[in-house]
Amino acid sequence: MSSSVQLFRDQKYHELKGQSIQQRRLFEDPEFPASDESLFYQSAPPRKVEWKRPKDLCEDPHLFVNGISSHDLHQGILGNCWFVAACSCLALRKTLWQQVIPDFNEQEWDPKHPEKYAGIFRFRFWCFGEWTEVVVDDLLPTMDGKLIYCHSNVKNEFWSALLEKAYAKLAGSYEALDGGSAADAIVDFTGAVAESIDLVQGKYGEVISEQMKLFEDLLKVHKRGGLISCSIMASSGRTNEEETKTGLVIGHAYSVTAIRKLRLGERLIFSFKAEKLFMIRLRNPWGKREWNGAWSDNSEEWKKVSDSERKSLELTLENDGEFWMTFEDWCKNFTDVDICRIVNTSYFSIHKTWEKKMMHGAWAKNSEPLLNRSGGCFDNRETFLQNPQYVFDVKKTEDKVLVSLQQEDRRKYKKEGKGDSIPIGFEILKVEDNRSYRLHKLTLQERVATSLYINTRTVFLKRILKQGRYVLIPTTYHPGIVTKFILRLFTDVPSKLRELKADKPKMTCWSLLCGYPRRVTQIKIHSAEGLQKQDRSGEADPYVLIKCENQTVRSSVQHDTTSAVFNTQVIFYRRNIDSPIIVQVWNSNILCDQFLGQAVLAASPSDPREEQTLQLRGRGSREAAEVPGHITIKVFSSDDLMEL
Repeated sequence: MSSSVQLFRDQKYHELKGQSIQQRRLFEDPEFPASDESLFYQSAPPRKVEWKRPKDLCEDPHLFVNGISSHDLHQGILGNCWFVAACSCLALRKTLWQQVIPDFNEQEWDPKHPEKYAGIFRFRFWCFGEWTEVVVDDLLPTMDGKLIYCHSNVKNEFWSALLEKAYAKLAGSYEALDGGSAADAIVDFTGAVAESIDLVQGKYGEVISEQMKLFEDLLKVHKRGGLISCSIMASSGRTNEEETKTGLVIGHAYSVTAIRKLRLGERLIFSFKAEKLFMIRLRNPWGKREWNGAWSDNSEEWKKVSDSERKSLELTLENDGEFWMTFEDWCKNFTDVDICRIVNTSYFSIHKTWEKKMMHGAWAKNSEPLLNRSGGCFDNRETFLQNPQYVFDVKKTEDKVLVSLQQEDRRKYKKEGKGDSIPIGFEILKVEDNRSYRLHKLTLQERVATSLYINTRTVFLKRILKQGRYVLIPTTYHPGIVTKFILRLFTDVPSKLRELKADKPKMTCWSLLCGYPRRVTQIKIHSAEGLQKQDRSGEADPYVLIKCENQTVRSSVQHDTTSAVFNTQVIFYRRNIDSPIIVQVWNSNILCDQFLGQAVLAASPSDPREEQTLQLRGRGSREAAEVPGHITIKVFSSDDLMEL
């Protein structure tokens, strides 16, 4: 990983550390100085802040005291419980936090060799598709000799305060971290794929079947190293930081620290009138104030559970901010959940492995429609296709596809008042199996998936797609907005995701010799009915071949039917407009495929564009003898190569 790490502000950790040790002075970061500009851009802290080094705050400073734990953290005066919740999640996964805090042993204070300490630390964040190393000094903001922002519950442990400083440097100031999303921070810590779920809108508190699906999904995410956080949205009559009757805090990010499906023994089945319990454990970043409903630390429910059963649940009975609740209560009391999936792309894994493709792109404005790449969402019919377009293939009969669209982090623009995320989303269209140029008009293509349009940094979608070729169009909600994005696509088998850049075939020396295309034709083969029976059971295994000049496109085989639905789309750029297009139906066989009939199409621009049903005929001209069966098709042709 280290070879591909970017250096933030081009600061080289080892070089800076070496210079500081040589000059016998502690490092002071010129790129993020211990001054007001690093603290805030608008709202100054209530009193004067003093910047102090850990050695001025305690006797024996350390990065970690007794290892790293989700209990290490407490929120300060900044409204960044979301950051603290993300750190709590991170602390649960050794492989993940060791990526964020590289060579932590080398960075640790060494009491035996104090001369090796230079007051410099480094952290790594996944910024917009690349691991980025951020260097900081150890001067931390304090009041009355105490840290005012994120800090540990152990006075001489500093990993969380230093990590927060590096993250604030990336954002431009500490104040830029005020009010954010735990999912964004987790993505920055891990490169995970973030998904936000609205528990109220999805009726997870009411519909048990949906609740169980979500439980199984979250259990799988948690088992596979993913990170989950949740919160309660402020609503009419309920404000942020207000405590509910059940002890939960509104507008506050909680980290999920465990998910368990418990099979109860006979004794407990009798007590709880259920064979299984679906449980979730949460942590409040404040380190105190917990849920006081069923299964809370001192509730009646726990009194029915023996010490050995408690042990297997790792139950703590202190007011440390960590508590259990049933999954049903969780769905009813929380409104939003952020799921960060660590998508497994390793070939050496026992779990499902995904194929990943990532593209960097941008929405860019241009007054020339063919060059404009900021056309807005699907509602902007005139300009929607003036967005970046990406093509990919689903090779299996059907495949689960995960899509993540992430816009650039806008926190750094907060100073100029432009720090809010832009509403973004995307459309997925099923297109012709051989499309390799940009779409200019929607005719035969099907809209198969639309993401949410929302002003969050990341928009995520999970879908099962059938075999074929697809175009994915990422958009801003409104046209004419300029910003960068990254698009990540995960599939079971390689998808060959790539951007469609050309509007039509390129003029080459070859096209001068053989002729340049003069006509474009789109065909959709909807179905074939009444085909000749081919096997003993009176069925067939038909597929379609579509031939144009020297190109042939083949559909997938439909099994055991004489009335097959294909929904196959193709597009041809035709040099010889007098040469017809031939659509043939064949029966798939182990030894030798059988010809079942064909239709010959002139496919000229004046032909009807409505769906038409054609009689199948034998080989030869359009007047060849009729054979059993007919096909239903739609044909579009144009002499303007950029109409379709």
